[in-house]
Amino acid sequence: MNLPSFIWLWKIAAWSMGLSLVAYLLLGVTGIWMFRARQQEHSRPQWLRPFHYTTGAIMVGLVLLLLAIGIVGTLGHYGSLGHSAHLIAGGAVVALVLLSAGSATLISSNRAWARSVHVATNLVLLVGFVWVTVTGWSVVQKYLP
Repeated sequence: MNLPSFIWLWKIAAWSMGLSLVAYLLLGVTGIWMFRARQQEHSRPQWLRPFHYTTGAIMVGLVLLLLAIGIVGTLGHYGSLGHSAHLIAGGAVVALVLLSAGSATLISSNRAWARSVHVATNLVLLVGFVWVTVTGWSVVQKYLP
């Protein structure tokens, strides 16, 4: 691809990454809220679980958008993938987000393991988001004029 500039693509990526981090924070807060309500045997607001699920679905979409932008942008600029550790970090984050979302759909009273997988995955995802942010920052510096 011989496009004049990829700055517009990186702007979309920056917004998507920022919104993904906001979604992750909201998911953490609402997840802890649901956990505490369950532990203390209190009822939770009716809107909380649908909000948590919707925010999670939005985060999945944003992460997949970031994956697509990364592939298109890197192929367009370099003609191939694998020019930095950001590919591995991004792939790990995508895998963790998909594992988290998949395990969330399995959570039920007769599948207690699914909640454990979901929570553990999200704790590891924090490290993944830090890693992808650090490696992404170094990648973005290559593209800035």
